[in-house]
Amino acid sequence: MTTKIGWGTRVALLYGGFVAIIVILIVGSMRQDFDLVSKDYYAEEIAYQNTIDASSNQAALSAPATVAIGADYVTISLPQEFKDKVVNADLHFYSPISASLDRKFNEHTDNGDIVLKRGNLKNERYKLKMNWESEGKKYYQESDVDLK
Repeated sequence: MTTKIGWGTRVALLYGGFVAIIVILIVGSMRQDFDLVSKDYYAEEIAYQNTIDASSNQAALSAPATVAIGADYVTISLPQEFKDKVVNADLHFYSPISASLDRKFNEHTDNGDIVLKRGNLKNERYKLKMNWESEGKKYYQESDVDLK
């Protein structure tokens, strides 16, 4: 003996399943963590002209800064113009995955090379945002860094 389900019950089951799926999607989306690029996004957007000027200063250099990844160290080599000059650099290793993986460093060099211990960074992909200043002139460059 088989039991027949009427069309009204089928519609109610279909509607109930649809509502359950929507509720699961809403609860899942509410648990999602959204990290903004920056906490002070609007203030940084207003000051973005400084970044544009620093990028154009960097574009006028003989070559871009290069990033060499070793087993124990990450070496950032600035262009030849900065050999034997005092350079103050702010380095921001930005992780698009999570803000908890971001790392910031403030480094000084007088030989054009900045060396960081790799242990300070996670084995992730980063966007390296470099701001540096030498002789009162500011420079900015972004580079992709894969530490995996």
